[in-house]
Amino acid sequence: MNMTEEERELAALVRDFAEQVVAPRSYEADRTKTLPLDVVAGMGELGLFGLPFPEEYGGQGGDYFALCLAIEAIARVDQSLAITLEAGVGLGAMPVYRFGTEEQKRELLPSLLRGEALAGFGLTEPEAGSDAGATRTMARREGEEWVIDGAKQFITNSGTPLTRFVTVTAVTGEHDGRKEISTLIVPTDAPGFQVGPAYDKVGWHASDTHPLTFDGVRVPVANLLGEQGRGYANFLNILDEGRIAIAALSTGAAEGCLEEALAYATSRRVFGEPLASRQHVQFTLARMRQRVHNARLGWQHAARLRDSGLPFKAEAAIAKLTASDAAMDNARDATQILGGNGFMNEYASARHFRDSKVLEIGEGTTEVQLLVIARALGVA
Repeated sequence: MNMTEEERELAALVRDFAEQVVAPRSYEADRTKTLPLDVVAGMGELGLFGLPFPEEYGGQGGDYFALCLAIEAIARVDQSLAITLEAGVGLGAMPVYRFGTEEQKRELLPSLLRGEALAGFGLTEPEAGSDAGATRTMARREGEEWVIDGAKQFITNSGTPLTRFVTVTAVTGEHDGRKEISTLIVPTDAPGFQVGPAYDKVGWHASDTHPLTFDGVRVPVANLLGEQGRGYANFLNILDEGRIAIAALSTGAAEGCLEEALAYATSRRVFGEPLASRQHVQFTLARMRQRVHNARLGWQHAARLRDSGLPFKAEAAIAKLTASDAAMDNARDATQILGGNGFMNEYASARHFRDSKVLEIGEGTTEVQLLVIARALGVA
């Protein structure tokens, strides 16, 4: 797909940053399960967290396509840092920009867009995620405050030293027999707000993910984000955009696996010949290249639709489905080509093998994407 000269320059800039700054730290960050805050700061200095936001709030005046270019470039070498950027923008800053009051935007966005602060989005609960009706976190109004009680799980960017607030979905009433879901901005220093121990995850080890509890947390009425009762509907809109970004992340992971497998296959000699001389290896590499190509076309098409103000819901689902499959399949094939080395965590392919599975789960499972596509076809 055609890109402007400015877009090509951005992609090259972030790719260079990823190779020189992110990649050398990736293995150690994964091994120690530590988010390298200095690298996050470097991403902020490049303006990556502000890419799709207007300059009046401290953004770069770009679009969603530009953000996804950056996410793809970083994900080639480190999915944890890529998801930190994706969630920091899509789940942290974007809800404030899309649904916040002018006062909320001017207060909260500048530090988020500079990468000096992070924010999380608390939707998922032990018994609720896609099923909004199962939400148990409650918020009741007492005078000029909301009082919040409940719990959330699997919340990205929720427990870092940079985390300033978490936007939380909560039941604020009932309408026509159905729960009314609203979103509230909860500062991390609010009494009663507790961040649980970090999860022991299969992958994304350097990404910050925690469970959260709310025990009588009080926030001002002004902390309501968007219209009361529109919290879940607004989140679904954010989720559609997020699927494009996850598709870009998946594309980067798929390409990183291809590049490492190709380099290994051409340098590794077996019985006196390069491993790449074997036709089955050649065909495997060709399939991997095909997946990267199709995945990139998918997210770029969906991003162009989104930035043009055109419907993109089904295209975002197709992009995420195609790209997450590509990431998982390429990680498996790269690990097989590298053999025993592919099972060692210092190789990027091994980390991609562990990291990529969640791409088929987060921001809508594979099954949810299939359902969205089927609905667009009018058969579900």
